[in-house]
Amino acid sequence: MFEEMDHSGDGGIHGQILQNNGFQGADPGLTAYAPVGDALISQDASKPVSHAITSSLQVSVPAHATKYVGFANTGYNGVPVMAATYKSSFWMMGDYSGTINLQLIGSHSGIIYADHNLTVESKASKFTQYETSFNSSQSPDGDNELHLTFDGSKVADSALNFGLIQLFPPTYKGRENGLRHELASFLAEVNFAILRFPGGNNIEGLEVDTRWIWNHTIGPVVERPGRESDWFYPNTDALGLDEYLWWCEDMNMTPVLAVWAGKSYGDIISGPDLQPYVDDIMNELEYLLGSPKSKYGKMRVENGRQEPWKIDYVEIGNEDDLTGGCETYPDRFTQIYNAIHDKYPHMTLIASNGNYSCLPNPVPEKVILDLHYYRNPDDFVAMFNLWDNQPRNQSVMIGEYGCRNVSSALGSYWSYMQGSCSEAVFMIGMERNSDVVQMAAYAPMLEHFGFISWSPTMYGFDSSPGSLTPSTSYFVQKMFASNKGHTVLPVTSSSDFGPLYWVATKSDSENYVKLANYGPDNQTVQVSVPGTRTGRLEMLSGGQLESNQPQNVTVQAVNQSVFDAQGNYAVNMPPWAIAVLVVS
Repeated sequence: MFEEMDHSGDGGIHGQILQNNGFQGADPGLTAYAPVGDALISQDASKPVSHAITSSLQVSVPAHATKYVGFANTGYNGVPVMAATYKSSFWMMGDYSGTINLQLIGSHSGIIYADHNLTVESKASKFTQYETSFNSSQSPDGDNELHLTFDGSKVADSALNFGLIQLFPPTYKGRENGLRHELASFLAEVNFAILRFPGGNNIEGLEVDTRWIWNHTIGPVVERPGRESDWFYPNTDALGLDEYLWWCEDMNMTPVLAVWAGKSYGDIISGPDLQPYVDDIMNELEYLLGSPKSKYGKMRVENGRQEPWKIDYVEIGNEDDLTGGCETYPDRFTQIYNAIHDKYPHMTLIASNGNYSCLPNPVPEKVILDLHYYRNPDDFVAMFNLWDNQPRNQSVMIGEYGCRNVSSALGSYWSYMQGSCSEAVFMIGMERNSDVVQMAAYAPMLEHFGFISWSPTMYGFDSSPGSLTPSTSYFVQKMFASNKGHTVLPVTSSSDFGPLYWVATKSDSENYVKLANYGPDNQTVQVSVPGTRTGRLEMLSGGQLESNQPQNVTVQAVNQSVFDAQGNYAVNMPPWAIAVLVVS
């Protein structure tokens, strides 16, 4: 599950690494900017770059200037500087014919890692976009910034304006406006089957007008206004609707698209007043699924996608049993459900909660209920058998779950072995009941260590090289998602569940046995899988409170080969361990 929080998108998995480049949000000020040389800088609302990017950066040059002057952008707690080819673009207004110099430079060291010139012919009458690329060497740390400078003698006693300055290191699969390669590649290794987006709370908006609005997130980035988010900083929406779907396609994930269902944190819209927003949902779906000849399908083609996207799952709202949404959600859900189902009867629709007092009665056939669980370790283990005796005719999705230490301020802490082991127990319970639990999405996905408002996440990073840090839960997710069967197998056991928990499944060629030891003692498990003789054992283990701290990975999964001609395998499970036995 992904939503923009903890700078997981802007400054995170989205590839653009300069902060406040479009002056978006309620009061951005000069965040991340500083003057370079003998210049003054200011936010200039009198010279908008576009109808969406309504401010630019004015660089004023004094009359006596003789040297290069300009501005710096320090990114998101620094600019990641790697040995790589960078792409940059910016919009410029003002009379200037000559050289623009771009540098990646250590903020305090002064070491220059990249130094690149390009020639521009800028006019005072309009903004012109310039694009370039350059190579950089690697910085030893994240304390870096971008400098953009120009010949101050040519602009003495005058000013130039710059807007929407962008800087991209290599992107995943080379996508334009794509994902940051190293963060996305690390996620792709998990082999997730679904991506639930764009939230989460962030779809709802602090007010109706600051909700996630799909058509504000498509097309050229210069036409995207951004917005104030629910998580304490502005969103650029450079990671937009199409970018999410390219992400899904590039990682072979099924998209689970959430649509706004009338609930913001400031107001709730229902009844006839909701109808324009229902119409907007239908416009969004036409954009995604419509013919290239349709009004909104044509827009999709203009934005670079000829074929319709494949959308089979749409979630109506987010957590509508909370923050005042319960009373009106049955009617709001029904109004939206009828509109979508009538036009797209093949589509599976998802209700945003599992509280039957907050749902229509009866719940329409084939609707999936989305349930969210943030719990402490013992509570997750107690939920192991939650689905064993549920009615088999009501499917659910666990759209968010994760083990949290809620006694800590904001629940901010990093995953540790006991917590990750409890998640594995809960996941084993879900997998044993995967006829009912159709999908599950760990949440949240990732965090920038310098901007944490919610933890834990699967993995984290900052602007320094080698900062990418998997949590212990990252390895659990990877072990489970990368070893999925299509059929749950019966297991004959000599003991009951606890402290050891297990599930067995098979694919066409392999058998999978997943194990979790939620306890302080070693457990030796004899596993017999008739008809098999060889395979591998993947194990994650560590001390009860052991965790991977930023840039210090001490716990990770290890693999070993196994062989037994009779298909009998001994698995030694240390305390708080998770294992997957794969044999064929």
